[in-house]
Amino acid sequence: MNNTDAANSPSHYILITLAVIIGLAGVYVRFVGDQTVNTTSIIGNVLMILGTVVALKAVFSILKG
Repeated sequence: MNNTDAANSPSHYILITLAVIIGLAGVYVRFVGDQTVNTTSIIGNVLMILGTVVALKAVFSILKG
């Protein structure tokens, strides 16, 4: 498989889509949760960080080719 085929692999795009969904869930949890409860903010931040890490993993695997 050449580099173009490896970069266009559907698994990369599935991983990016999953990362976006995780990140959006983090934003939703962070801003919908009660502002007096710090736990929802922490959970939201963790989800956003997790989404960012997964997205970076997918992007770097595409660039690595």
